[in-house]
Amino acid sequence: MAKRDRLSGNEAVAIALRQINPDVFPAFPITPSTEIPQYFASFVANGLVDTEFIPVESEHSSMSAAIGASAAGARSLTATSSCGLAYMWEELYIAASNRLPLALALVNRALSGPININCDHSDSMGARDAGWIQIYAENNQEAYDNMVQAYRISEHKDVRLPIMICQDGFITSHAVENIELLEDVEVKDFVGEYEPEDYLLNSKCPLAVGPYSVTDYYMEAKRNQAEGMRCAKQVVLEVAEEFAALSGRQYGLFEEYCLDDAERAVVMIGSAAGTTKDAIDRLRAAGEKVGLLKIRLYRPFPAEEIAGALSHVKAVAVMDRAEGYSNQGGPLGADVMAAMFRARSKAFAVNYVYGLGGRDVRVEDMEGVFADLKKIVEDGDAGETYRYLGVRE
Repeated sequence: MAKRDRLSGNEAVAIALRQINPDVFPAFPITPSTEIPQYFASFVANGLVDTEFIPVESEHSSMSAAIGASAAGARSLTATSSCGLAYMWEELYIAASNRLPLALALVNRALSGPININCDHSDSMGARDAGWIQIYAENNQEAYDNMVQAYRISEHKDVRLPIMICQDGFITSHAVENIELLEDVEVKDFVGEYEPEDYLLNSKCPLAVGPYSVTDYYMEAKRNQAEGMRCAKQVVLEVAEEFAALSGRQYGLFEEYCLDDAERAVVMIGSAAGTTKDAIDRLRAAGEKVGLLKIRLYRPFPAEEIAGALSHVKAVAVMDRAEGYSNQGGPLGADVMAAMFRARSKAFAVNYVYGLGGRDVRVEDMEGVFADLKKIVEDGDAGETYRYLGVRE
């Protein structure tokens, strides 16, 4: 039976981890993810888990220790934000290339500089090509649910890749919402025990992890890694289906909100989707056909499915909470527009950079985006396709 509670996103993720009871959790604190290992350390101290909790000297060390534990055959994870993720950069690629199914609870925060501790997606977007599965949450409930599903996806025999569970710093990580928790035994049974086939401590099958790869083998290793990512999309859907049967909460590659008959649509990731839904409700009440496509799975990128969901719209605004510095927009805009181009979409598309460094996004701001799309359709011209929202020029 589900249990109702009022929790911050950080506490919800920590409770999911308590229910999973991983083997090893190395941690180094950084705002705004610090509370996750802080809550978890209290679970360890109170004997609620038998996890080996390891305070380390840096974020680089925390990911290194998680990699070592995973390579040894343990279910491992860590948590971080912003510059902590940047400090792990080298190790992110090692975890993925070694096909290690470990988890990272990432609380999204702007990368310095200038120094800023608030939300945007520059940290995880910078790591988007490191070979990690990336799943994003709109709210605290999704952050909890995504973490419960994480190991089932990551450890699947056809995937075996590390997974990054992302939520927006402060907006969800520290804000308290009503959510539903599964019973401990339900999570334990759903996630199951980790039973690796190949690992360093298996005396019956000695192996090396992370050996030097000469020219003759490197590309094959990368192609093998890409195959795991290709399989991840279907596994995400299969795990979500099982989770829906357990919890009653449906998840997919993305969420469509009032999109079926929409003529104008917004595509985005994260907590601002809630604000956009409020704007859509207002505009729908006024008879306007507008909708939202909220991306949950960003890596691997479900290009064909996204293009299909947008195939009937006349104009699309892709919202990026990160700057790509390409003079074209952000990374999400590049991926969505490429998907639309390959599907030979005739819809007008523009890319907005918004919410950097925690800049507030109001319902009125999103109504303005839909108004811009309306003018684009009426004029038959997308105009400037690379735009900033809510910036003082």
